[in-house]
Amino acid sequence: MDVEKVFHMTGGSGEASYARNSSIQKSASEKVKHIVLETIVELYLSTTPKSLGLADLGCSSGPNSLSIMKAMLQTVEENCLKLRQPEPEFRVHLNDLPTNDFNAIFKDLPDFYKELRKGRSSGGPSVYIGAFPGSFYGRLFPDSCLHFIYSSNSLHWLSRLPPSLYDEQGKSINKGNIYISESSPTQVSGAYYSQFQEDFSLFLRSRSQELIVGGRMVLILWGRRGSDHVDRDNIILWELLSRSFKILVSQGEIEEEKLDSYEIHFYGPSRDELEEEVRRESSFIMDRLEMFEFERNVEAGRSYGMTVAKTVRAVQESLISHHFGEGILESLFEHYGRLVDEEMAIQEIKPIAFVLVLRKL
Repeated sequence: MDVEKVFHMTGGSGEASYARNSSIQKSASEKVKHIVLETIVELYLSTTPKSLGLADLGCSSGPNSLSIMKAMLQTVEENCLKLRQPEPEFRVHLNDLPTNDFNAIFKDLPDFYKELRKGRSSGGPSVYIGAFPGSFYGRLFPDSCLHFIYSSNSLHWLSRLPPSLYDEQGKSINKGNIYISESSPTQVSGAYYSQFQEDFSLFLRSRSQELIVGGRMVLILWGRRGSDHVDRDNIILWELLSRSFKILVSQGEIEEEKLDSYEIHFYGPSRDELEEEVRRESSFIMDRLEMFEFERNVEAGRSYGMTVAKTVRAVQESLISHHFGEGILESLFEHYGRLVDEEMAIQEIKPIAFVLVLRKL
């Protein structure tokens, strides 16, 4: 599977869309919003540019991207007012894979500009917004054109499925699983870790060329608490999805061989792994690294399991449909929501994420 050509959040604004089912991701960004705003103020005060270049990498579609961008712009404006300095113009670069529903973001821009102009007689700040489709595992922008980079709930997605997950005949060595699990061969976690190292190093190297000296990055991504790859809170949601697929195999809705060839291109790093990659790549100083738990966010009229199922479906639907066909989606995620609720009744699921603040040397 060519991840770059297939993978995208479910677009539009329908019942199954990412726009309607990304409250878990929003709660994560809201929890560390104060860090994002503190960092952009520090960046602005240390550089005071006339034209401020910002980028959201992995912006997806729906309200989350423009919401945090509006908060960043307004925070810079407020500080300019306090210091009696002219506000800068803002160059906003929205990035995601080419298959992303950028049109859903563009449709929200009139309301975005209206909010920025609210209560102002001067017409509001000068804001120039553009879309930059492409993988952030590689160059996206010209040299030294950005001051601030933000990426939320994106960097745990790998650029591809690790090649060493497959043997010489092209068959998965992780048969019976879709991610790292207790029954996985030891080579599986090594394959995922190696791909993460390759990807994250390339990400840092690419951004170091695009940021000015002293530029900042705030990165939010899922992770795990310790060195053990078989960390329950890191793998349980994928384990339950794997069980849901196996139910469909037992019911004859999908073939076992088809399931054996399906893998998740996800990796939740540990604190030590993040620190080591930043140190090894050496273009950035880590100003801050904090771990936090996701809030138990439940949508009105839904159980926690169904909220999680809707969220995971909005993220994984493009890949699942490509591999298995759309016909299994309703049944698959009904089973998944039920299994999540049953697991929660036994032991609470507490996924964690990291927020990193990096400064370009």
